[in-house]
Amino acid sequence: MNVAASASVAENAIVPATARVWDLAQLRESVVLGENVIIGRGAYLGPGVRVGDSSKVQNDALIYEPAVLERGVFVGPAAVLTNDRAPRAVNPDFTQKSHRDWNAVGVQVREGAAIGARAVCIAPVEIGAWAMVASGAVVTRDVTSFALVAGVPARQIGWVGRTGARLQRDAQDTSKLMCPETGAKFLERNGVLVEADT
Repeated sequence: MNVAASASVAENAIVPATARVWDLAQLRESVVLGENVIIGRGAYLGPGVRVGDSSKVQNDALIYEPAVLERGVFVGPAAVLTNDRAPRAVNPDFTQKSHRDWNAVGVQVREGAAIGARAVCIAPVEIGAWAMVASGAVVTRDVTSFALVAGVPARQIGWVGRTGARLQRDAQDTSKLMCPETGAKFLERNGVLVEADT
């Protein structure tokens, strides 16, 4: 296990020997990291957050419980995954809220997806497999697999393949798309992208 001396890792967090946790990162109670996970400097993972194999959480990212990141997920520097639909410090009578006064809701990030630097995902949302959230975007609704979203609030502006390259449409049949880097083919049907068999 590669854990920097200045990192704060709860005793019951699961951190395999292949994971790397950099300076000043904080992993709270019951965090579970998969194999070959990298947690960047100053990143925060709330209680019970799960991070799948080969994922990368970059510097100063904040991932609040009960977020789940599947395998191969990228979370960019200073990105935030929230967990509260209606955040308040106090109740209506001005008594301070505690964890018993709210129900945490999480962000689910499917395999291979990427969240850009300083993007914010407002829970509860799901980021689909291999989707890409542009830097600085604010995601307020689910993102379909392979979608490229950007803006505030985030809107779909295109499609990406597994490499992250923007897909190109066939001039003759606009329902067909292709990755310019790998040649992989895709079909778009009713706002959903699926990988073609051939």
